[in-house]
Amino acid sequence: MTPAQLSTTIVDGLTALVEQGALTLPDGVPAEVTVERPRQKGHGDYATNVALQLAKKAGTNPRSLGELLAEQLRSSEGIGGVEVAGPGFLNITVEAGAQGIVAADIVAAGERYGHTETLAGQRVNVEFISANPTGPLHLGHTRWAVLGDAVGRVLAAAGAEVTREFYINDRGVQMNHFADSIIAAALGEPTPTDGYAGAYIADLATAVGEASPGIFDLPADERRTAVRAKAYELQLAQQQAQLDAFNTHFDVWFSELSLHESGSVPETLARLKELGHVYEQDGALWMRTTDFGDDKDRVLIKSDGELTYFASDTAYYLDKRSRGFDRCIYMLGADHHGYVGRLRAMAACVGDDPAQTLEVLIGQLVKILRDGEELRLSKRAGTIVTLEELTDEIGVDALRYSLARYPADSPLVLDVGEITKQSNENPVFTVQYAHARVSSLLRNAADLGVEAASHPELLTHEKEGLLLRALAEFPRVVASAAELREPHRVARYLEELAGTYHRFYDSCRVLPMGDEETTDLHRARLLLVQATRTVLANGLDLLGVSAPERM
Repeated sequence: MTPAQLSTTIVDGLTALVEQGALTLPDGVPAEVTVERPRQKGHGDYATNVALQLAKKAGTNPRSLGELLAEQLRSSEGIGGVEVAGPGFLNITVEAGAQGIVAADIVAAGERYGHTETLAGQRVNVEFISANPTGPLHLGHTRWAVLGDAVGRVLAAAGAEVTREFYINDRGVQMNHFADSIIAAALGEPTPTDGYAGAYIADLATAVGEASPGIFDLPADERRTAVRAKAYELQLAQQQAQLDAFNTHFDVWFSELSLHESGSVPETLARLKELGHVYEQDGALWMRTTDFGDDKDRVLIKSDGELTYFASDTAYYLDKRSRGFDRCIYMLGADHHGYVGRLRAMAACVGDDPAQTLEVLIGQLVKILRDGEELRLSKRAGTIVTLEELTDEIGVDALRYSLARYPADSPLVLDVGEITKQSNENPVFTVQYAHARVSSLLRNAADLGVEAASHPELLTHEKEGLLLRALAEFPRVVASAAELREPHRVARYLEELAGTYHRFYDSCRVLPMGDEETTDLHRARLLLVQATRTVLANGLDLLGVSAPERM
């Protein structure tokens, strides 16, 4: 019996009490109730505080409501016992057979186990990284590559229709600086003021020359335009290839320049004027964002006629909404706190309720240490630690998992030696090793000709019960990670599950020894092991981390 199934049983019990006239709930019976695993041993398999939540509405005290509901639940199928504790908590024990059926349900669901319909019907756009196409992706981008992708995965697992989007900042003066830097490198000249330095610029200059022979011999204006276009193409392709290799995939690569070429920006400005949220002052066009809580109004068109990034941002938001997204999630770096208020005000200015349609997640900085020394980043100075270099040294799985297991809003320091260590002190190794150990056991079972079978009534050992209840929690963990945008909850759950499995394995022999006859208990335990492998693999997949068969 999963927490969701037990929630349904409790709702049915409350409904029965209302129909019998033993309970009055003016607001009706809730559609679901919270069911959790108790932290203390001896408090049953599951606990709920539903009596405390409903007592006041029911015109009674929590303890009395708890006793009434407990008596009703004791006759429900699959319930072994119910005790009322403290002021009205219900501690519920599930019959072994009802709990044991979870293993068969998990194996039957396979890759879909853990998926729910919690967010069904919601169309969500998750925009993350959105780096300038003027250089390689670095560590700051790497954290969002992991968290943005993982947020998208858990949202999809919770039933939402998710689009992962990369906004390409391919318009603006930085593109000219980029082209000028490459031209200077090709001609052996110093890096221009505000230009980009570093070995990657020289590499790009060589690649541009090889892709377009004679490009650096063109007249100056024509040359800049041609080099800018070709270097942009090559650099963007490199970013896309690096992210694919890092197991981060985007559904949409959206060009900022396309907003202007399509006429979206002028259309946006016209709409804002119709809504009355723009004004002219000092020769510039402003959006009156202070009407909606921003700390100051924002310029859309400068006095020299140049459009601002904020004009593009507004047109881009409207483009997302026109594509049918109910909610637009922006994942921004630690230096973008000031964007939260202006983005919300911008959404309000175009007629939306930002509390419903827009969400901004701010991520904190990451430091990587090697031998106690910080690896430093500086794109313009050329001392850049790239995503590619990090994955070469640390590995995709170790880097992704290590970044995914912490909340986005917590500053993070990772040590290369610690996160690549092949020991139980390293969380990613612990979880992947658990999957490999389970896979090894299943191979041994196949060699012995032992096949798994469902005999839930036989799984009565304490460690079997603990493992079953841990596995049953997975859908709730995934749903919670999606609703809170916190994929680290999946990582921490997997670490706990790995420990629970190892303790089960140490206490409950799964395969027969020597000439021992294979029993139904062996088959039932083998099914439990299969269920464990399914959950470990599904959880790792939500983090974009592989589930190795051997280690």
